[in-house]
Amino acid sequence: MKQDILRSEVRWVVEAAQDKQAVDITVLKLSGAFADYFVLASGRSQPQIKAISEAIERRLDEQGVRLMHREGKAGAEWVLLDYADFVVHIFSERARQYYDLERLWRTAERVDFPSSGTPAGPHSESQTDTIQP
Repeated sequence: MKQDILRSEVRWVVEAAQDKQAVDITVLKLSGAFADYFVLASGRSQPQIKAISEAIERRLDEQGVRLMHREGKAGAEWVLLDYADFVVHIFSERARQYYDLERLWRTAERVDFPSSGTPAGPHSESQTDTIQP
């Protein structure tokens, strides 16, 4: 999957997460699932996780994209933002390893977005395209 074919809303999520220095941003394109995309990102601390989720909500709200449901409160290690066609997951690094959604959805088409200043490298799965932001 190439970045240019991502939905505008998904690109806005990635941009907002990048603005708050989220790490390991990944987009999974789901087939035949309840959502078209999962966007996964990690924060290094609970305040950063909160800042990432707030930035995403603010960016999409400014674009008129309505949040359907939110899970995770202050201090949470996993925040879920459900926008119906796509779902955003913001994890602590520990929670992301524990739940390992990338493994659960390993057949999904995937795009990784490296952190700023981190060189892009190929992912071990053949279905991966690594995109420089």
